[in-house]
Amino acid sequence: MSHRNIALFVAHVGCPHQCSFCNQHIITGKEETATAADVDRAVKTALDSGCRDGQLAFFGGSFTAIDRPYMMSLLEAAKPHIGAGEITGIRVSTRPDAIDEEVLEILKEYGVEAIELGAQSMSDEVLRRNRRGHTADDVRRASELIKSRGFEFGLQMMTGLSGDTDEGAVFTARELIKLQPATVRIYPTVVLEHTELARLYEKGEYRPQSLDEAVNLCARLLLMFEEAGISVIRLGLHSGGNVEDGYIAGAYHPAMRELVEGKLYFDKALSLLREYEGGPSHNYKIFVNPKEISKMTGQKRQNIVQLKDNNYICNVFSDSTLKKYEIRTEED
Repeated sequence: MSHRNIALFVAHVGCPHQCSFCNQHIITGKEETATAADVDRAVKTALDSGCRDGQLAFFGGSFTAIDRPYMMSLLEAAKPHIGAGEITGIRVSTRPDAIDEEVLEILKEYGVEAIELGAQSMSDEVLRRNRRGHTADDVRRASELIKSRGFEFGLQMMTGLSGDTDEGAVFTARELIKLQPATVRIYPTVVLEHTELARLYEKGEYRPQSLDEAVNLCARLLLMFEEAGISVIRLGLHSGGNVEDGYIAGAYHPAMRELVEGKLYFDKALSLLREYEGGPSHNYKIFVNPKEISKMTGQKRQNIVQLKDNNYICNVFSDSTLKKYEIRTEED
């Protein structure tokens, strides 16, 4: 049996604000929002495909901000599937200012196991400029409430927002680490059709991150979270939906995580190789965990090519004693 999320989307329903970057219909590829009947169909489809230990995940909007009768109809539809052992529980994403004791009590009663908060930034100025409608302190308050009730707790952040900088994103990451989430998602900003960012971009008032800029920054952020013991469960927008069709500008790539992890390994390898007294024009061996060899070589072996461009001739070997993101080098 396989394990995966059974994803349903509530799109813009419940969101009290229109964030500068947001077009959930494009991101999710769904024009219609989920119904109770969709819950039953999604679980049946998952069971038919052999998935009996997944979570039902309500994504794409602010689950706890939607109309209470609608939210309750989705939870009521999901509850029998938990009782029957067909799903393990429920995962939801929501806004920091849509969390309080009352709603957490309801979520706990109906088998919600994990809550993800869309923090996006911990700079109040960046939040204001991007029309988020909440503050960094709202993120801190909601985080503590969620953890105090025993939910699995996740946070989401973005890079390249209007008014943000690389150092601002690093500050956000540090602040999120202080909140000790179990998981994090990192989303470089993408300019999508019919958004405020699209309008600002077309007027020349917003410059999105390039792909290279986002990859370099996200490699730094990924290592920060991993070293803090926090799992980064997504990096970049999912390639499904209509993202490619609605894309205008910004750091989007269907294999964003692969690019970021490759960059992380390249930077570590180059730093270690520069420590050798012999310097460039020597042959070297690079050792990584067996599962990480493709990341060290890079997409289409670009890391090995770039190391050669720096006059380091390298071959990659496996060493099962090394952990993820650890590298050992020696002269060949």
